[in-house]
Amino acid sequence: MNLLKMNTKIPGLHHVTAIASDPQLNVDFYAGVLGLRFVKRTVNFDDPGSYHFYFGDARGTPGTIVTFFAWPGARRGIRGTGQVDTVAFAIPQNSIGYWLDRLQRQHVLAEKISARFGEEAIRLVDPDGLVVELVQSAAPAVSVEQWDNSSVPIEHSLSGFHSVSAALEGYERTAKLLTEIFGYRFVGQSGNRFRFASNDDEAPGHSIDLLCMPDAHPGRVAAGSVHHIAFRSRNDEEQRQWREQLVELGYNVTPVIDRIYFHSIYFREPGGILFEIATDPPGFTFDEDLIQLGEKLRLPPWLEPARSEIEAVLPPVVLPQKQ
Repeated sequence: MNLLKMNTKIPGLHHVTAIASDPQLNVDFYAGVLGLRFVKRTVNFDDPGSYHFYFGDARGTPGTIVTFFAWPGARRGIRGTGQVDTVAFAIPQNSIGYWLDRLQRQHVLAEKISARFGEEAIRLVDPDGLVVELVQSAAPAVSVEQWDNSSVPIEHSLSGFHSVSAALEGYERTAKLLTEIFGYRFVGQSGNRFRFASNDDEAPGHSIDLLCMPDAHPGRVAAGSVHHIAFRSRNDEEQRQWREQLVELGYNVTPVIDRIYFHSIYFREPGGILFEIATDPPGFTFDEDLIQLGEKLRLPPWLEPARSEIEAVLPPVVLPQKQ
């Protein structure tokens, strides 16, 4: 079966996973400064002596979730090609002024940047140097569930992802993957930036920018870098079809991996960035109630017997107070 014959298309991003060096600073920034909900406190299933944090909207809706492998003492990454360069969140109209003032009060260096594709934005960096943008969006995603207990007023709260920017030596083969396989469409060009979007304009994170940087050096993924980006699959059967077709097209795709809150497959896109396709279900209320998300350390069943040893090596993390 050819992927082009599939009726299903990718609606947008599921999550973005990056690397942090200090767990507490990471929580302080994303939950405290940016006002995201601390959705899940767990460990890296492949390295259970380190945290894996999830931040998002009120329930961790796909398309709002930024996650971090927190490795204390990790060295700083090097920006370059073959990696996601920038993570952009959507903010409501008339929010630029609020965010510039808030970031200044929180001692976060930020600047308003030139409008791209008619949208105003702010650029800042997180404690590890990851570039984050807040993009004023005229049409916030309808599926995002704002968190009432955020330190940021709802009228200015982050509304899921706007997009990510991928730095590539050449963009054409990645563009072909997006358009001919994932079902994205070309939106426009601004200099060396090529924007593509899914056909679901109401989905959070439905856009991706490809930056053509033929003269740049390859990047090194470490603290302050994006480890991988995940695209949405509505269910397990849809994901199975994606895997079969990607393998048929010559991609090396992992078997389905159980991440408890979603199921995952991984492969490298032509520019070298690690792509994941993750299922929308089961979701983050799989192992705790909605009201209690993020309060306690959650472990997968196969790690529960080692809970005491794991907790002994993890540093304490305290949620920030409203600011």
